[in-house]
Amino acid sequence: MLSLVLPKGSLEKATLALFDAADLAVLRGSERAYHATIDDPRIDRVRFLRPQEIPTYVEQSIFDLGISGRDWITETGADVVSLGEIGGGRATDKPVHVVLAVPKESPWQSVADLPDGVRISTEMPETTRRFLDEHGVKAKVFTSHGATEAKIPDIVDAIVDLTETGSSLRAAGLRVLATLLTSRTELIANRAAYEDTAKRAAMEDIVVLLQGALRARGHVLLKVNVADDHLAAVLALLPAMSSPNVTPLADPTQHGVESVVPKRGVNTLIPALRAAGARDILELPISKIVG
Repeated sequence: MLSLVLPKGSLEKATLALFDAADLAVLRGSERAYHATIDDPRIDRVRFLRPQEIPTYVEQSIFDLGISGRDWITETGADVVSLGEIGGGRATDKPVHVVLAVPKESPWQSVADLPDGVRISTEMPETTRRFLDEHGVKAKVFTSHGATEAKIPDIVDAIVDLTETGSSLRAAGLRVLATLLTSRTELIANRAAYEDTAKRAAMEDIVVLLQGALRARGHVLLKVNVADDHLAAVLALLPAMSSPNVTPLADPTQHGVESVVPKRGVNTLIPALRAAGARDILELPISKIVG
């Protein structure tokens, strides 16, 4: 029913891990293969392409669904439907920032300080031109095909580039003058396919699975048994997404308690629960959380 295009490169590993966690495992002959399959009746064609190309191909109805970054959706100006963010900007959960950077010794302190004719190198020329036009800056924008920061100062005066922390820019002797946009990975849909009732229902099912896998990240399920006279103390310690599940046990003086809790901090929570009277404590992994 649905054709899907997934990103090669920096987004690839994180995307495959998410689909695997969502029980939508991507199967292909090798890591270099551009064709793949997903054992799901809602997805009948899977391809891999560079994320820079994906928004345009989704807009043009070559694919119903795709995954790309907000940076490339903006750069291409593709008219697509965003079905939500599903991850960070590259290989981590952190977003990436598209920034304008200049040499740290530059006298320019804001975009307004840039002189007419300033030379700027970037892999995102359309985003850069739109930003500069909005600020009334007349610049010479050069399309870069890599090593953008190395073109300063003898080739260009400034660059527009992607960064997560800014550390690589600082290492190159640059400082950020302005942030053009913040980008995370998004699931996008062709507008005509999204208007198709059956295809939209299939898309929404896939979104539920992916978002459920995302929500489960960093959480575990804790199950404990506790005597009635310690129940209040144990419940006071347990965080929960809504409310802990409390059920009576065969022993009328005991209750079982279940709660989804953040993985971070569970190393101190479990001893605290035991000290409060919890027993038979189980920590279980979670693959999906669907509200």
